Amino acid sequence: MGLFILRRLGVMILTALCLTFIVFWLTNLYPNLEKLAKTQGNFRMSDEAVSSYLGDRGYLQPMPVKFGQWLGVMPGWVTEKDDGKTFGRCFSEGTPEDERPTRCGILQGDWGFSTVFKDEVGSTLLTRLALTGKLMFWVLMLMVPSALIVGVLAGMREGSKLDRSLSTFSIATTATPEYVSGVIFIAVLASSKFGLSPILAEWGWIDGKTLFFGSATKAMDDANFWNFFLPVLTISLYGMGYIARMTRASMTEVMTAQYIRTARLKGVKFSDIVLKHALRNALIAPFTVIMLQIPWLLNGVVIVETLFNYKGFGWLLVQAASNNDIELLLAVSVVSVVVVLVTQLISDIGYVYLNPRIRIS
Repeated sequence: MGLFILRRLGVMILTALCLTFIVFWLTNLYPNLEKLAKTQGNFRMSDEAVSSYLGDRGYLQPMPVKFGQWLGVMPGWVTEKDDGKTFGRCFSEGTPEDERPTRCGILQGDWGFSTVFKDEVGSTLLTRLALTGKLMFWVLMLMVPSALIVGVLAGMREGSKLDRSLSTFSIATTATPEYVSGVIFIAVLASSKFGLSPILAEWGWIDGKTLFFGSATKAMDDANFWNFFLPVLTISLYGMGYIARMTRASMTEVMTAQYIRTARLKGVKFSDIVLKHALRNALIAPFTVIMLQIPWLLNGVVIVETLFNYKGFGWLLVQAASNNDIELLLAVSVVSVVVVLVTQLISDIGYVYLNPRIRIS
């Protein structure tokens, strides 16, 4: 197991470097750099002025050199102006010569400076990542148990009315996009003029005008059930259908296995058969699916975060891409790649422990 993990870690690092270099190359194409120069300077800048701006800031260096500087394995660029002023990637103008670091990259903890938020990329990224992490946690707490219960109940008795009803529900939740279900929830539960809220307010069952808040902006600082439930429910419903269907298919297959038939012939209670014999084996395949939901939750909640005005990691990705914030976009991409690779490693390790029949040579 230890050798397997070390091999996977090596492959993960190599994969992360390759994917990161591809993203770095795409974001540092000259049209993107030209747009960055005109955004930070003047949209009427001449071609010579654009080249001067980019050259002074190291953007016109060879791609491998820029990538090495961004990683922090190569010395950062230094520019000396004709008027004697000196600045570089790792220090600003006026920094004493003995206090100028040679290398500054992600390996040194320096993620660069955001041109949109006018702040360090690292602090901006951590803030938004924490907000999405809070959202992901509550989505998983609602989505995973609900999906497993629906899948197990549907798969216990294949072809029954309960199976058909729950399967239809699972397909409907997955087939409904988040922007549709989110708008429906807002109209029904968070509108003061339509839906359920006006009725409840008229009956005196709720104190305010709406049952839930249609915006999750306040949940960024102080999350509670009323301002955070709708985005959590919207994401959970969309993701639980796939997990439930996989669980149902796995449960159906396990319930037709020979050892389950033997247990039935011995007179073992049906509940004991499900809980003690079938459930663990039925959860092997859904475990992988559940782990794959984590990268999706990190990057796939852009629509929900935008709909409910919750400024998390997905919202940050949109801002970085739409405003050509190269340093921030690279940082978001690195985090996304690392999360995907780590969840795949955890999935493989967990799969081995859940299925003793798998042996690692």
